Amino acid sequence: MKSIVLGGGCFWCLEAVYQQINGIEKVTSGYAGGTLNNPSYHKHGDHAEVIKVQYNENKISLKKIFEVFFSIHDPTTVNRQGNDVGSQYRSIILCNDYLESNIAHEVIDGISELWDNPVVTEVNLLDKFYPAEDYHQDFYKKNPGNSYCQVIINPKLSKFKKNFSHLLAK
Repeated sequence: MKSIVLGGGCFWCLEAVYQQINGIEKVTSGYAGGTLNNPSYHKHGDHAEVIKVQYNENKISLKKIFEVFFSIHDPTTVNRQGNDVGSQYRSIILCNDYLESNIAHEVIDGISELWDNPVVTEVNLLDKFYPAEDYHQDFYKKNPGNSYCQVIINPKLSKFKKNFSHLLAK
């Protein structure tokens, strides 16, 4: 099984989408991309809110994972996704090696013309991933009636399901 770490706003949003995809074996919300040891939700330092996506490459390609990623968040805003503002909400891909980094850059080059503004997604090698607190894991599954889930996550899920219905886990 392979993994990739993605950040594109609140980790709850990304987690809810990637848990729907065939070939995604596990999604863990967490923190990465910064320097603080043992970050937390209230003390994240310069880390981004991210998800670690563990996937079966025989069922889904890394390129397809990136295509979904760029369809469910705005990669042109620095340190912001909608009402979520701060460096922890930046668009970031944390790769395990330069091959993954090259694939990320190829996808970015391919989607750049679809946006009015430049894509500002950071692409770096992963140093360390810190899982988020237990109450952040499976947040949407456990709290579908939460107002954030209703107002922010549900529209992202609807858009994803409309555009990527062929990827839905059965």
